[in-house]
Amino acid sequence: MIKLGPLFTVLLGLAACGGPRPAALNLPPQSPALGSGEPTIRVADAALLGGAPAMALEVADGILSKNPADLSALLRKGEALYLLKRYDESEATLDRVLKISPANTAALLGLGRIGLARDPAKAAKLFSEVLASDRRNAVALNDLGIARDLLGQHSAAQLAYRTALAITPDMLAARVNLGVSLAVSGHEKEALEILRPLANAPDMIPRVRQDLATTLALAGEDGAARELLAKDLSSAQVSEAMSGVMRLRD
Repeated sequence: MIKLGPLFTVLLGLAACGGPRPAALNLPPQSPALGSGEPTIRVADAALLGGAPAMALEVADGILSKNPADLSALLRKGEALYLLKRYDESEATLDRVLKISPANTAALLGLGRIGLARDPAKAAKLFSEVLASDRRNAVALNDLGIARDLLGQHSAAQLAYRTALAITPDMLAARVNLGVSLAVSGHEKEALEILRPLANAPDMIPRVRQDLATTLALAGEDGAARELLAKDLSSAQVSEAMSGVMRLRD
């Protein structure tokens, strides 16, 4: 039987495995540009895409110093703070968005993502609130699946991932999350069928290979798991990772 404690940490890592940008928010288009020579939302977006959340935060704060109610800037600030792991400040920023724009989808998704580690049941409600008005929101479905997995509701989680994939078949995050969810709920063979083709792709991100390694280890294929982990990790890191998976199996 897999223990929830270690599993909790594994599942939280899945929220950002949809691609190179660990986006917390599904952001709307930018607001109008500022005056000539001043940084715009486009600059903040480029910083977020380039893995420079501190720069994005600086740009967003510059815009907000002139227009404190700029929703686009507030959302980028919320995301930048999230990526900087300043979760309380990110939450406060997104709450400001909701005061200006109640039921704002991007803010609700961001608050739900922050809440996954603190209160997955509350996070699930936030994602469900988004889906109540937009039932085809694949991002909300994927995140709802993570919340359900954290609550031990694996069948319901897998339904959410499959629904997201029916809407967006190429959604990497949902596919990987589905594979890991199946693995931790005792369906290792089906999980491997989903994850193995992804992990073997030459341009696949290390996170997916590591998720497959976790699945292999859960299925008892320790040697194959170690071999896959060794593509991205040192010997010491491989041993540490395998020890963590062993705790999942104990």
